[in-house]
Amino acid sequence: MTATNDATTESASLSPRFMFLAALALSLMMGVVDWASGYEFQFFVFYFIPITLAGWNCGLARTMVVSALCGGLWFSIDVWSGHPYSTPFYACWSAMIRITSFLINGYSVVRIKDLLVERQQAKSELRRAQTKIRTLEKLLPICGACRRVRHDEGYVQQVEEYLSSHTDALPALGHCMACAEQELRDAVVHAPPRVPAEDDASSPSNGTA
Repeated sequence: MTATNDATTESASLSPRFMFLAALALSLMMGVVDWASGYEFQFFVFYFIPITLAGWNCGLARTMVVSALCGGLWFSIDVWSGHPYSTPFYACWSAMIRITSFLINGYSVVRIKDLLVERQQAKSELRRAQTKIRTLEKLLPICGACRRVRHDEGYVQQVEEYLSSHTDALPALGHCMACAEQELRDAVVHAPPRVPAEDDASSPSNGTA
């Protein structure tokens, strides 16, 4: 997998336009060799080389152009070389099969490259998520009043004892239920008495004659 990642990174650093031109030039070279070797050599399989090069580096549209070029070159050279067919149907059928195989190969290479890139992105996002999870796991629920750390069975251990036996721990202050209720009771008990509002109504001694 490391070798695949390195190859993907290296190819991504190259210019897609440069790789497209290289694939076109390589297709023309394959056409020359195909014409020189003759129709009996069945050279068409080597056209997959420039198609694969374009599919890995140039995107779908340019890959389809290279695939169509390779198909056109093969068909033209096959006709010019005088390949005999019993009927024109077989000539058209042979050309259609090879051009279709070129297009399918180009699309497959582009799709494989896209899946590898998506996988690398998903792995990077997973690493970032795992880093966040590890950070959140280091936050300890600590009561801000009694300074005890909450375990599954409750607040049973002082924060100093807990931190002395664990590493990479970041305290997150808060209140446990018992301390929150106690502070609420203390607030009610120590609350100042309510001062009654003065009655603006006239008292009997201040009544009218």
